[in-house]
Amino acid sequence: LQRDAKGQYLFDLLCHHLNLLEKDYFGIRFVDPDKQRHWLEFTKSVVKQMRAQPPFTMCFRVKFYPTDPAALKEEITRYLVFLQIKRDLYHGRLLCKTSDAALLAAYILQAEIGDYDPGKHPEGYSSKFQFFPKHSEKLERKIAEIHKSELSGQTPATSELNFLRKAQTLETYGVDPHPCKDVSGNAAFLAFTPFGFVVLQGNKRVHFIKWNEVTKMKFEGKTFYLYVSQKEEKKIVLTYFAPTPEACKHLWKCGIENQAFYKLEKSSQVRTVSSSNLFFKGSRFRYSGRVAKEVMESSAKIKREPPEIHRAGLVPSRSCPSITHGPRLSSVPRTRRRAVHISIMEGLESLRDSAHSTPVRSASHGDAFAAPGRSGRAESSERVAVIADENYSPADSVLPTPVAEHSLELMLLSRQANGAPCSIEEEKESEAGTPVAAEAEEAGGELRALCPGAGGLGAAQAEQVNKFVLSVLRLLLVTVGLLFVLLLLLIVLTESDLDTAFFRDIRQTPEFEQFHYQYFCPLRRWFACKVRAVVSLLIDT
Repeated sequence: LQRDAKGQYLFDLLCHHLNLLEKDYFGIRFVDPDKQRHWLEFTKSVVKQMRAQPPFTMCFRVKFYPTDPAALKEEITRYLVFLQIKRDLYHGRLLCKTSDAALLAAYILQAEIGDYDPGKHPEGYSSKFQFFPKHSEKLERKIAEIHKSELSGQTPATSELNFLRKAQTLETYGVDPHPCKDVSGNAAFLAFTPFGFVVLQGNKRVHFIKWNEVTKMKFEGKTFYLYVSQKEEKKIVLTYFAPTPEACKHLWKCGIENQAFYKLEKSSQVRTVSSSNLFFKGSRFRYSGRVAKEVMESSAKIKREPPEIHRAGLVPSRSCPSITHGPRLSSVPRTRRRAVHISIMEGLESLRDSAHSTPVRSASHGDAFAAPGRSGRAESSERVAVIADENYSPADSVLPTPVAEHSLELMLLSRQANGAPCSIEEEKESEAGTPVAAEAEEAGGELRALCPGAGGLGAAQAEQVNKFVLSVLRLLLVTVGLLFVLLLLLIVLTESDLDTAFFRDIRQTPEFEQFHYQYFCPLRRWFACKVRAVVSLLIDT
């Protein structure tokens, strides 16, 4: 990769490798050294966006979930979206009722292992596969029952299509959660979906705001503001607090991109957005891609032979996007199971403190923009919808960061040398023998989350002072720049021979003539006299 290569070059190269034409729904995401996630911006240099040293680790995934995934033109696109939603299901981002969960898992089974065969699939075969963060025997029996009796004869493409149609109806379809806290200090997850802005708390959807009701989004530090205009000219401001300023900026940029993609009719309507009302302060950002309507119109014009799809079965493989959706590693050779488990665990450790994927531990609400009363009225105006049988907690199974192949063997040796369990079964046995381990790890996690807030107080104050100083410097620079422009205009008016209509009208006004003869000419003579005195003094010395 050349040093000046743009993100668009890398993305196009990847889509060409995948033989993907409907590529506007996808993006590349990476994690910086501070564990904050970012989308790769296609208009900027790849190397300049990376704060780490090469080789860079990035993830190709769905960025804008299709409003109707079943309406996608090509099967290769539907398959990639299927893999993404299947991953969302496993990592707890896509929640649903138990009955819906069983049907979705059965579709996955049918798509990836085919029809039920008593010779190949003994009793309890569905328990060998893990589709969700948590399983129960009752759910596994229900999955097997649907797979046996209702889905026989469906091809992989048909099962994937039915899976997409069912997933698209769920409340958490397309949710990429951002952990925050509201003005009352309650934990919440904010997300942008194809249909609007969503706030999730517990197992309920407490807010759903359509894109045409969102009038503005902005952020200041850790605080995110959402301005809403509903029916009868009712205006609401929702305020939430992100764990870090970087996480809040990432949330704001994701909101700007999603609103532009789903709401606008043409990409020519996209405007540069500022996070502040003052043009010399805050961040500026502009969505650079096409909008959903243009993407659908372009997809309708695709005319080519359907590309061949190499589907991956439910067998863990580091080259397959479904590595974490595979069986519980019982049908894989032991050495391979160890390698796969270690890659997952290392990825979990690298993202455990990610500002994008872990719950917020603490936030200051003293400077809340919206009063609690206003927030309460907003909440009461929304219909609370129960989205699942369990609480929405995607942090329980974080998306692992891919691990470089050349480091896999080193990690395996280090884990064995430390006596760490090398498979999920061994991990469970180890934890069963030490009941205090879970409590100790939980306490350690709380301590790691709380210590930065207590020990970094001075750093936070210094950061606020630095931001204030930068803001004052910006104001001074803008003021000096305006004065310089006015001085240049004054010199042009008084000293130049330009005889345009604009200058002629100004020069003929009585006010300008009075200023010119009573103030400017004496000032010019005084200044010229001083300059001559300084020059003569320099010559004499």
